[in-house]
Amino acid sequence: MNIYLRLFFTFLKIGAFTFGGGWAMISIIEKEIVDKHHWLDRKDFLDLLAVAQAVPGILAVNISVVVGDRLRGMKGSFAAAMGTILPSFIIILAIAIFLTPELIKNNEVISAIFKGIRPAVVALIVAPVLSSAKAAGINWRTVIIPVAVALLIFSGLPVVSNPIIYIILGGIVGYIVFTRRAASKQTIN
Repeated sequence: MNIYLRLFFTFLKIGAFTFGGGWAMISIIEKEIVDKHHWLDRKDFLDLLAVAQAVPGILAVNISVVVGDRLRGMKGSFAAAMGTILPSFIIILAIAIFLTPELIKNNEVISAIFKGIRPAVVALIVAPVLSSAKAAGINWRTVIIPVAVALLIFSGLPVVSNPIIYIILGGIVGYIVFTRRAASKQTIN
């Protein structure tokens, strides 16, 4: 099977069987891209994940686009993005045609299914957070940074609850810290 079809069907599977949005997809995407197909190593995957998070749009589609681009350029991006988008489009279209809000609220089977999916989605979101933290080198010394940022975001204060501030500050602090480290290594040598 050619690489474009493999990209399409890999992301089609991911898009079809992942509930809970982009964060819930990350661990599944990582398993497919890094572990199963070996298209990227874990470090490259985390770098591309950071890019996908930093740009506007749907996280799962952003990830598929950057992975597809890394592997086969624009055509790879298109194949991966279509694979990610198609299952959601079909499912939402079917729901819009066949399920009314009243039917969902009043149907015990459908309500029970969604109640069962919710806890699984939480696990699908927590798993990539933990693996990303481990791969990013977050340890007991640096865990204060994401904890402090999360607390500030959840504080509800309008100025500090804007995640864009933390992305910009993270970039600035990262630049300062890593350029200082590089300068100190050159001084030692």
